This record gives sequence, C-alpha cells and structure tokens, in this order.
Amino acid sequence: MTRISAPVSLLITGLLAYCLVITPFASYMSNKPIEEKLGFVPSIKLIKSLSADQKELVGASLVMKVMMYYGGAMGKVLDGQVIAEPLDLQGMSRLLHGAVQLDPYNMDAYYFAQGILTWDVKQYKLANDLLDYGMTYRTWDWYLPFFAGFNSAYFMHDYKKAADYYKRAADLSGQDLHIRLAGRYMQESGQTDLAIVYLSAMAKGEKNPALKKSYLTRLAAFREVKRIELARDKFRESRGFIPKSIEQLTGAGLLSTVPVDPYGGRFFIEADGKVATTSKFAFGAAKN
Repeated sequence: MTRISAPVSLLITGLLAYCLVITPFASYMSNKPIEEKLGFVPSIKLIKSLSADQKELVGASLVMKVMMYYGGAMGKVLDGQVIAEPLDLQGMSRLLHGAVQLDPYNMDAYYFAQGILTWDVKQYKLANDLLDYGMTYRTWDWYLPFFAGFNSAYFMHDYKKAADYYKRAADLSGQDLHIRLAGRYMQESGQTDLAIVYLSAMAKGEKNPALKKSYLTRLAAFREVKRIELARDKFRESRGFIPKSIEQLTGAGLLSTVPVDPYGGRFFIEADGKVATTSKFAFGAAKN
C-alpha cells in the first residue's frame, strides 16, 4: 500500500478544508438570492483542525464570504430595492470572529467587523473586544485603536478609554488628528463632529465599494444633522428657547433647504434639543 508523504497529506487536508467552506457557498450563491442566508459553515473549531497550514487561506475565504453577502444585499438596498429578509448580522459577526481565530493578522476581518458590529449590530463592546484582540497581533496598525477610540467615545461614552485608544493611535501614526483627539475632552455637543471626522476617514480609506457607499450615506446623514444643530443653536441664541420642530428653523430662515435623511426617515428635534431621525440612521427602520 502506497503511503502518502506528510507535505502531500497536509496539502490534501488544507484543500479539503478550503472546499468545505467554498463549495457549499458557491452552490448557494448560484441558486439562492444573496440576501436570504449566509449558508452553512462548519464550526470554527472543526475548520481549524482541518485547515492544517492553510488557516490564512480559509480565514480569508470566510471574510470574502461575508463581503460578498453584504455587498450583494447592500447594493440592492442602496439602489432602492427591497431585500427578501433582514441581513443575517449575527451570522456575519460569527464568521468574522472565526476568521480572526484562524488568522489573527487578517486586516479585512477587523475593518469590516468595525463597519457592521457598531452601526448595524450595535454590539459595541463586542467590536472593541475584537479590536483589542487584533491590537495584540497587528501592533503597528493605528486604525484598530482609532476604531476603538471612536466606539468608546461615540457609542459607549467612555471618554477616558477613548483618550487612551486615541493616544495609542497617535503614537503609531503621528497624525495630528489623533493627537488632538487624544487630548480632547469630548462632550455630548461634540458627538456629531466626532462622527463626521470618523466617517470621513473611514470612507476615504475603504476599498470595498458596498461598505464605502454605506459610510458615505451615513456621512451625508450626519452632515445634515450638523446643519440642523447649527440652525438650532442660532435659534436658541436669538429666541431664548429650543425650537420644537425643523419647520420652525426653516420658517425662521435658518435652514436654506429642508434637511433630507438619505435613509428615508424624517429628522426631528427632541424635547432636550437633540436632533434625531425616524430612520435611526439605518435602512428599513420605522419612519413614523
């Protein structure tokens, strides 16, 4: 009986693991609408044991699977089409976490996870835990502490932690923006500015077309929020009280055009003066 050499055996094992991920996905993609389901993927523990020395390849295939799924679904949404079912955000998160277990240096996994775990899944601590994990491996990558700093300040309101992350980003990048953010005491009134700075940086560096378009859409929404906030502050300074509606601002000539929410919602002013929208900055949210 012919014995198979160790290198050939490892290659066969790696190809088996790769096919285990790719073949069901390719079949699914050719026969089902992309927005329905992510499809079956074996447990990461099983994939890890089968991947042998092909872990980077298999990890990259998991990230590509998520990107193709998200790109197909969001492409339809951003073009005004209706998808059959809500995005499988939890499934996407699970695959991205699995990908970094296979390859902790996978850049796309961390960057893409940051895009969906925060705004869409709203799992801020989960996102920062993943970024902290990445920082132990990608020690040169200033983007990871930059992402974590934004999450800490904007979503979690932990400004001390945000300053620590921004200091790390500043030390790694030397960029003036990060140095200023690290030393800035970020109050609630500065949150929209922070979001605009962050989303501008994300959109500028994003190479995935679907995710880039998603960032630009959210950026446009926050720029409209900033425009309303400036008009609101002028109204309060001149009248001595907070306006009750957007219509008051347009009627007073403080807004040249009616603000448009690119998500299809309607902007309004809450009792405490905060600017909000019925879309909650997401497609498909309630618009009443």
